[in-house]
Amino acid sequence: MLTALEVFTTVTVGLMVGVEFSVAFVMNRIFNALPEDACQLARAHGGRILGALMPFWYTGSLVLSALWAIAGHDRPGTALVVTATALLTVSVIMSLLLLVPINNRSKTWTPQNRPTDWKEQMNRWDHYHHARVTVIIAAFTLLTTALT
Repeated sequence: MLTALEVFTTVTVGLMVGVEFSVAFVMNRIFNALPEDACQLARAHGGRILGALMPFWYTGSLVLSALWAIAGHDRPGTALVVTATALLTVSVIMSLLLLVPINNRSKTWTPQNRPTDWKEQMNRWDHYHHARVTVIIAAFTLLTTALT
């Protein structure tokens, strides 16, 4: 049972890392190369889609990691899992305090109602997102290392 939890947690976090890495280093670069209106509309649409999914994915990853840490408390690698869980907690806090407020604004923007500083706000979101991706990559690395 613990093995299944370990594998499911690692796959769940790994997929989340892949999606968030893709957003940071592939999708947003593609969007930023589009004409201004198309870029803003693409980012708003992405914010709506992923903004609806990611709270469950981040929270689920955190809960799964915590369950793994509790269930495997007497096994080698538990310190790595606990540290990964702490990092996932940091990623959730970063999301709530830094990224979600910007996303909640930007997902409602259109070319007609966006603020004049929309690009600066997107750049700020990107900066925070890159930091969050670094945190979740570190958590994923610790979880995969704990499996060995």
